[in-house]
Amino acid sequence: MALLEVRNVNVSYGNVQALWDVNLKIEEGRIVALLGANGAGKTTLLNTITGALKPTSGEVWFEEKRIDSLPPNKIIERGISYLFEGSRLFPDMTIKENLEMGAYHRKFWAGRKPDIERMYKLFPILEERKKQLAKTMSGGERQMLAMARALMSNPKLCLLDELSYGLSPKMAKAVFETVKQLHAEGITVFLVEQNVHQTLEIADYAYVIENGRIVMDCEGCTMLENEYIRQAYLGI
Repeated sequence: MALLEVRNVNVSYGNVQALWDVNLKIEEGRIVALLGANGAGKTTLLNTITGALKPTSGEVWFEEKRIDSLPPNKIIERGISYLFEGSRLFPDMTIKENLEMGAYHRKFWAGRKPDIERMYKLFPILEERKKQLAKTMSGGERQMLAMARALMSNPKLCLLDELSYGLSPKMAKAVFETVKQLHAEGITVFLVEQNVHQTLEIADYAYVIENGRIVMDCEGCTMLENEYIRQAYLGI
C-alpha cells in the first residue's frame, strides 16, 4: 500500500494550468525521485501535496486518508515535512533556534529537546556550532540544518526540493549521502531534483515531469540507463 498517492491531480494558476492529470505513488521506506527542468511543475506538485495549493480536480491521499482539503499545518501533523528549495532558514536565529522552529507546533514542542539531541547525532557539525547564526553558515551547512529542521517534526515522509541547489559537487555529494542515511533510518523520502545522475543513483523509483505531465516512471537504476534520459538530462 502506498504511503502517499496522488490521483489524477490537476492544478491551475488562474487560467494557466500547471499540472495535468498527475498520478504518483510513494511506497513506505523508499526513496522516490521526481525529475524535471525548471518550470516543469515539480514545486507546484510539492505545494499541492503539502496543502499550499489546492487541486482543481483530483485527490491526494496519505496513509489511506484523503488530505487535499486540509490546511498545511494539519498535513504536517499527519507526518509530512517539506524542505523548501534554498533552505529558507531564519538567518538571524542560531542553529539551535532554527531547530526549535521545526518543532513549533504544540504536538511536537514537548519533545523538542530529545529530538534536537537526535539531530546533533545525525549532524554533528550542528552541535559544534549550535550558537552560530544561520546566515554565517556555508551553503552545504545550511542545507544540513534545513534537513535537520524538517526532521524535527518526526515525519513519516520527507519532501526535499532541490537539495543540491547552489552547492559545489563535493557538498552535493555530501548531502546525497545524508539522504541515504535518512533512508537507512526508515524515513521515506520524496526527492525533487535537477541533479539527475546522483539522484537516480540513490532513488528506488523515479518519475519524470515535463510541462506539468508525468511522462515516464520506472526503477531509478533502469531510468539511469534510458536513452531519452541520458540524452535529455545527462547530455550523453
